[in-house]
Amino acid sequence: MESVHLESVLAAALFAGVRIGGLMLFAPFFGSAAIPVPLKAALTVALTALLYPVYGPARIETSAFAWVAVVGSEAIIGLLLGLAVQFVLEAAQMAGQILGVQAGYSLVTLLDPQTQADTPVMATFCQMVALLIFLQANAHHWLLRALAASFSYLPPGSALEKVAAGRGLIEAAGGIFLAGFELAAPVVTATLVVDAALGFLAKASPQMPVLFLGLPVKNVIALSVLTASLALWPRWFEHGFAAGFQMGERCLHLAK
Repeated sequence: MESVHLESVLAAALFAGVRIGGLMLFAPFFGSAAIPVPLKAALTVALTALLYPVYGPARIETSAFAWVAVVGSEAIIGLLLGLAVQFVLEAAQMAGQILGVQAGYSLVTLLDPQTQADTPVMATFCQMVALLIFLQANAHHWLLRALAASFSYLPPGSALEKVAAGRGLIEAAGGIFLAGFELAAPVVTATLVVDAALGFLAKASPQMPVLFLGLPVKNVIALSVLTASLALWPRWFEHGFAAGFQMGERCLHLAK
């Protein structure tokens, strides 16, 4: 029977913990600043203990340079997988920024529980709705399954092609802008129509205080259209989260 070296066991647990810890820092919900750090650490240890039997001890060189390189690679893997999904929530926040400008809420800020920073109220609202959809769709379970699957095709200690993986992540980040505009498109279209109507009204009746009427009218129209469009958000975000997981796995396959 082949003996199992304690050094290999500890190395496998350490590298798995680094990958899982990288995911915990950047993934939606798990990476939230509202979750206490000790709880994140306990969840990382628990996931490491659960996933270790899946891939077994890692046979990696014991030199200090090799350990540092592997730890860095594992952190990058967790970062890639977490950010690919986090970009979907960033698209919701960007949509909220656009909606806030169009509806006149751009100067209204509050403390975002996710980032612990002052954020425009519409951006925080859209991000919280997206996070609730993330949890309601059990996308956090998809994320954990994707993490477990990553050990099968990209075991700890694998050499990474960081340039190709980084290029794929940049492409995914570029999709934030398009996705944000897609979410904000109904409200933006409605408010532009209101602006055009008010412009014609001001031209036809210069005595009418259009500037004072424009803001409340745009507020009501923007909130009404946003409320109606929220019914389509669950399907859109489920598709977006699935695309995010596919992009994350694609980046990991490119890193092989």
